[in-house]
Amino acid sequence: MEARENAAATLFSLSLADENKIIIGASGAIPALVDLLQNGSTKGKKDAVTALFNLCIYQGNKGRAVRAGTITALLKMLTDSTNSMIDEALAILSVLASSYYATVAIVKSSIIFVLINLIRTGSPHKKENATASLLYSCKRGTENLSCISSLRAYGSVFD
Repeated sequence: MEARENAAATLFSLSLADENKIIIGASGAIPALVDLLQNGSTKGKKDAVTALFNLCIYQGNKGRAVRAGTITALLKMLTDSTNSMIDEALAILSVLASSYYATVAIVKSSIIFVLINLIRTGSPHKKENATASLLYSCKRGTENLSCISSLRAYGSVFD
């Protein structure tokens, strides 16, 4: 496990450079980072989440991240009351949400309801990222507008 966590730390450092985002994404490292995000130690999860955030800034890596199960991992992070990395999970989600593939996965998952709750009860930073993710999810086509109707079932988001 320690070797995987060290690799995640290295990928985190390397992913800061734009040209490396493409290389790392194409190398197949994203599924390993998602696995570490779900099963690693706190330190490993922090390095994995930061590396994933950096990698997902590059549009070409967003689909790879979705296919690797990032949305499911983020949902777990957002609903785990013992998780201290909710801000990081929301940051990745807000970056991914601009991708069509991520939007489809977000709408199909239960993240919409988690985002609504975070908009109601979260800190200003959490509200901002949750709102951005929800906005992208709802405006990516008429088939995704059904998520807006779910807001009515819960009253006004800003109550």
